[in-house]
Amino acid sequence: MNTSSITALPDIELKSPGAGLITLDPVRTALLRGLDDLLTGLAARLSAPEVVGPPLLSVEGLARLDFFRNFPHLGVSAGRFGPDVLDGLASGGSPQDLPLDPTGHVLPSATCYGLLLSLEGEDVGEDGLRLSAAGRCFRNETHYDGLRRLWGFHMREVLYLGTKDGASEHQARGGEFVQEVAGRLGLALTRAAADDPFYDNGGSRARLMALDPVKYEYSAPDGTAIASVNRHRNFFGERLGIRAGSHGPAYSSCVAFGVERWVHAMILAHGTAEQALERLRAVAATGS
Repeated sequence: MNTSSITALPDIELKSPGAGLITLDPVRTALLRGLDDLLTGLAARLSAPEVVGPPLLSVEGLARLDFFRNFPHLGVSAGRFGPDVLDGLASGGSPQDLPLDPTGHVLPSATCYGLLLSLEGEDVGEDGLRLSAAGRCFRNETHYDGLRRLWGFHMREVLYLGTKDGASEHQARGGEFVQEVAGRLGLALTRAAADDPFYDNGGSRARLMALDPVKYEYSAPDGTAIASVNRHRNFFGERLGIRAGSHGPAYSSCVAFGVERWVHAMILAHGTAEQALERLRAVAATGS
């Protein structure tokens, strides 16, 4: 981790541009970059190559994944000014008073959706496939709270598609990595089953979750969930026609990190952003 470019700002305050929006100062930016570098260790450990997902997701594709049924509150639509309003804009009209045309796309709410949609109809083979990606994600929320809950944030994910056993192993190894890195950074995390699976909007979901939880969250002492490990069974494999060779529709799982939330957890644990960065520097320098 290169911290040589960290500089102190003049005696000014970087103000929030609006609810759920934040500009990180140089120290917090260094924390975010350094933490993401550290979290890529899971991809290296699992031999998951780095890719870049799409910046927009089709509404049609997400609808086939029950996204809007399961998460109707999260979607942030991507609109654009149509030709009929361009003259109004050019003449100084207020953009807030002019309508937007729908594009049929939304901003990503999680990094894995773009990767999954990009693999539609593919066969990942008998040995399965792993991918790592980080991207800006966006979610409508009922409220926003500093780095804990943002409108737009960075999410690092490591995705697996393959066999049922492989998906379970990926989830387990991801959880081990979260606890290992948290320990190195001096973070005390709690692990708990979560109740927002990607699939099955019907009444059987609660019973299924009670028998076989598919998502675990790892939270800081103030309750902020900073990472999760998720298993989707073969839901995405069936909906998107993704196969795992002779095993049929691929099973999938992912490990997700909310990077700004890791910055928050580090500051919570170490008192100040500067002290948190010193701890991160020490961990990066020793590799342990």
